Amino acid sequence: MKFSIIIILLAGSVLSMGRQIERIWTDDQGRNTKAMLLRVENGNAILQLPNGKESPFPIAKLSKDDQLWIQNYSQEPAKGAPAEDNKLNFEDPWPEQVKFKGDPEIATAKEDKDTKQFVYESANYRYNCDVRLGASVVKGFAVLFETTHQFVRELPLSVNGGAKKDGKYEIFLFENANDYHSAGGPPGSAGVYIGGKNIVMVPLTSLGVKKAGTGYVMDREKSSKTLPHELVHQLTPHPYYAEGSMGWFTEGLAEYVAVTPYFSSGMFNVRGNAKSIVEYATAYGKDGTGGRGLGEKIKLGPLKNFMLQSYTSFTGNAQVNYGCGMLITNYFFHMDREKDGARIKKFLKALREGKQGEAALEVLLDGQTWLELEKDITKAYTSKGVKFTFTE
Repeated sequence: MKFSIIIILLAGSVLSMGRQIERIWTDDQGRNTKAMLLRVENGNAILQLPNGKESPFPIAKLSKDDQLWIQNYSQEPAKGAPAEDNKLNFEDPWPEQVKFKGDPEIATAKEDKDTKQFVYESANYRYNCDVRLGASVVKGFAVLFETTHQFVRELPLSVNGGAKKDGKYEIFLFENANDYHSAGGPPGSAGVYIGGKNIVMVPLTSLGVKKAGTGYVMDREKSSKTLPHELVHQLTPHPYYAEGSMGWFTEGLAEYVAVTPYFSSGMFNVRGNAKSIVEYATAYGKDGTGGRGLGEKIKLGPLKNFMLQSYTSFTGNAQVNYGCGMLITNYFFHMDREKDGARIKKFLKALREGKQGEAALEVLLDGQTWLELEKDITKAYTSKGVKFTFTE
């Protein structure tokens, strides 16, 4: 079973892990082994077995979920990254409004029409484009990038991951969908994060950039949900992709940020996002598109199974799982117990300490049973007009 994005990236390369974590690995035949990932080199995962011996294993023969785990976990923080990019901020207050102030500091790094390489930069991002864009157009979408970066960093969840290249996060922009798909963008997608390369790829149309005569202009009416979602993935730290978190939390967090109302002036209204989250999960959005369309009566299997399912399973039923992931994540952020996010923060700290799977989720339960937690989530959302049913 091959996962081409990872294999292309890792062939002939060596990536060392910032911190080793022991986990259960599964090969493409369904066989399991417990081992610690030491490093990645020449297309192999170098595993340390319980007896202490090192054993290379071809990444191409690992399960897709294990390949995805390596893809996300193998990104190292950038050397020389600003201290604020690496700090933990669990004790900070939850932001009510995030507003980007000042100028996004647009600079032109390269413009070469012969090679179709046009590179522009803002404070935290480098935009590699295949067409020339005016400074006003770049500034128009750069404000969204920079405001999203600020929003994610201000969430008191220590979302301090991501690897910069020469001081910037890499973004690749494409004039047309065909070139975007040829570069690896999934059919039907409006943008994608490729963890193995730590890049976000986006067609210009997803940014609201459209052709006008011989140049390009911004369409201010274009929805901005796709881009913040992928930027959250680019900034999510390695441990949060562990078993028991990857899926419901990683996608739920990305959906939470993306659905929070954004204004083109560079502002996220976090205080007013509760209604938007429920509407996005239950309905289909403006003009019947964009929402998850789950309705106001949502049936889900056992919560424990939902949180522990493989990422392949999670994405296989995207509408339901992404929508429910967002609602459950939002519950832990704002509706759980004292409404202070205490349990989700304990859970994230446990992930950072190396816990995963059921061990990490025991921290999230914090003395509750699964049935009790299901009842609390159901009760909390009933007051919002949503009827959750966790079926066996």
